[in-house]
Amino acid sequence: MTVSLSFPRVGDKQNSPQFEDYLGQLLNERDRIGLTEAIRQIDALMITVEPSHAVAYLAELCVMTPYHYLVTLETETHYTHILRIDMSAPDILVREVKDPNVRGIFRSLNEVYPIGAVKPNSRYMGEVLRVTDPHAVVDMQKARDIRFFNQEQIRKLELPGNMAVVKPSPYTHNIVAYWERPETDIRVYALGWSSIRDDMQAAYEAAKATQKRLGIDTLLLPIDHLATRIYSQNREAAILEYLTLTSYYFWGAYDIEDQNSSTNVTKSVHYANELECPAKVFTAANHPYFMNHLLTESPTEAFVRNFGPRLHHVAVAVKDGETAELANIDFVVNSLRDCGQKFLLDVIGSKEAGLKQIFSSASEYSSLIIEYVQRFGGFQGFFTKDNVAELTHAAGVEESLRELQAEAQA
Repeated sequence: MTVSLSFPRVGDKQNSPQFEDYLGQLLNERDRIGLTEAIRQIDALMITVEPSHAVAYLAELCVMTPYHYLVTLETETHYTHILRIDMSAPDILVREVKDPNVRGIFRSLNEVYPIGAVKPNSRYMGEVLRVTDPHAVVDMQKARDIRFFNQEQIRKLELPGNMAVVKPSPYTHNIVAYWERPETDIRVYALGWSSIRDDMQAAYEAAKATQKRLGIDTLLLPIDHLATRIYSQNREAAILEYLTLTSYYFWGAYDIEDQNSSTNVTKSVHYANELECPAKVFTAANHPYFMNHLLTESPTEAFVRNFGPRLHHVAVAVKDGETAELANIDFVVNSLRDCGQKFLLDVIGSKEAGLKQIFSSASEYSSLIIEYVQRFGGFQGFFTKDNVAELTHAAGVEESLRELQAEAQA
């Protein structure tokens, strides 16, 4: 039996006694009833964008990441574009609504926030998890009062019919879906009509040609982690909820006091290598926004108040080593900058510290930031406290986000 509490804890963030108590109870019971064993890796990530934005977003992703365009699935009101690296890394499902006036639950999660409402159809939706017995997993989760969309609701939302989909979290506004797939089988999504669209294929081929010309095509690795931003008061509940929905464990947390923020990490109990199953990070302010005038303003809380709780960035790993006498991450960033890609800061960290990191500017199409991270010499740590502090600050002054905020308040 997997023992989810056997992993060492890192970091310096102090949790409440109640959190520690519930953490032990939840993980012990999850292990005991077999839920931890039944829930495996993340098989796919779901992102939705505005009408007509999918081609440009696919091109952006195919330059900045190792993903490839596979196929488009068409339903009555949506296109779903499938991006894949290989079967060892999760797919990305880019969901594009055809009519900008189509309304639904995912749009409503954006519309109550001033900047989220500017692009009401653009948001990260959540993860699809592979499970070994979907009926048993759903039954066990329903016994915990986890709520699922029924099949008619899934049909109306035009989500794949071979998934059991949990309703959006009140803490992160993300969803989790379960599906059964033998590990040796390819991923097949039960959704609509399948085709390879000429415009998507042309954008993909041009993006990969650019990537190859820059010499970065062999340096980019799969996703390392996914980082969600949430309200300060929901930090512990969001972490415990995600551990209930998945087979992850609490790796630890760092307190970034001068940014009024903490970074909290969960990781898969089954896959030590994040490139096979990305870590899930939760960033939250230490104190709510109305304490800013007494303490320190939090870029994290400001982001959540403007966009709503949501995924903030996707971290892509960079191959260890050097190219043209530069660390690979520096070579990648310099190459992309030469093509016009903006970044929030210079590459931070060092080989001596064990890793280097950087944030891109937010995507015009999804509002998501791409982080690049390079670990040196088999470094096992997730980040350094100094790096996190600099990244948190940089995200708080992100130019396009500030422009959107000014636009929303005009």
